[in-house]
Amino acid sequence: MRKKWQLFHAMDFLSLMHPCFNFCRILGIFPYKINILTFEVSKPYYIMSTVITCVCCVLNLVLIHHIFISKIMNFENVIKNLETLAFYIISGFVVSTTHVLSGPRMRLLQTILEISSKLPSESYQKLSKLIHVKDILGNILLIVKSSIFFYKISFELTYSNVLETILIMYLELIMFQMNMLYVNCVCVLKSCFKRINDNLVYMQKLVIKDIKRVPRLIWHTQGNQFLIELKTLQKQHLIVSEILQMMNTIFSPQIFAIVVLSLIETTIELYFYVVDWKDGVFINLNWQIFDVLLTSMLFYIMRITLLVWACETGKNQAQKINTTVHDVLNSSSDEQIKYEVIETQFDLNFSGNVNIIF
Repeated sequence: MRKKWQLFHAMDFLSLMHPCFNFCRILGIFPYKINILTFEVSKPYYIMSTVITCVCCVLNLVLIHHIFISKIMNFENVIKNLETLAFYIISGFVVSTTHVLSGPRMRLLQTILEISSKLPSESYQKLSKLIHVKDILGNILLIVKSSIFFYKISFELTYSNVLETILIMYLELIMFQMNMLYVNCVCVLKSCFKRINDNLVYMQKLVIKDIKRVPRLIWHTQGNQFLIELKTLQKQHLIVSEILQMMNTIFSPQIFAIVVLSLIETTIELYFYVVDWKDGVFINLNWQIFDVLLTSMLFYIMRITLLVWACETGKNQAQKINTTVHDVLNSSSDEQIKYEVIETQFDLNFSGNVNIIF
């Protein structure tokens, strides 16, 4: 049964991802409906997502065409136009790719929902404190950043400026939600790897205890149970590794494009900040310095930092399993168990490509 959703007190995958799913649905990139514990395609949401994607792509092309035909008067305008051009091209790619991969992404979420159902409620509660805060504060920071950008152009407000500002805010929100959705999925899979590793550590303690205290005949019976549990953990690890590979395939185009755009935006914003600093504007602490330092830079740094942190901690957690398997192998004196552990270790190495995008 589905558990009631509470902020910072998630009990399952759906309650953990509830804020993220709602933000995605508001933006039109979540064309699914959740029927008990199953993701299904919703035709109204899918039609709305298709219309929004087409409108965004058309507006992007119009604005890109406007940049190409606009008169470039000086070097500063060239840099600004290149920044804007890169933003529209990369954000348009992210929006279109997100819509095209909505089907595989639904199957991925369904698979993660099934495999994560074995996690205890305590794991979800720990994750919810991070994920819910991250999703809510990140969206608030992005809205503040967009509001400051709107304030900067309010002095020359026209119909085209308003439309362009709304489009930029929408594209920024979509890229942020895709980034957060990927980070959330990585955190859930990291908990699955940790659960497997904890079970292996517990089994190792049982092996050491039973070898010292249990007679050989009884140990043979318990060893069979140990082998069954070991094979179960092996299957779980294979499933999580396959989900990880599927997730990398689905999310890697968008994540790579978002990282490239963040680096471009950060580099250009720093360039104009250094230029202003050399001209002595830094002493006046003007509004542009506040915009660059406390909104744009903070947002891009936070987005990349969260992505790198999730990938690194997930990779390290998955690699701990190989170390634990070595310890189990060294702790056992039963030849059959050693054979199964060695076979398990080979399967882990064969399927354990745990480099999560980075």
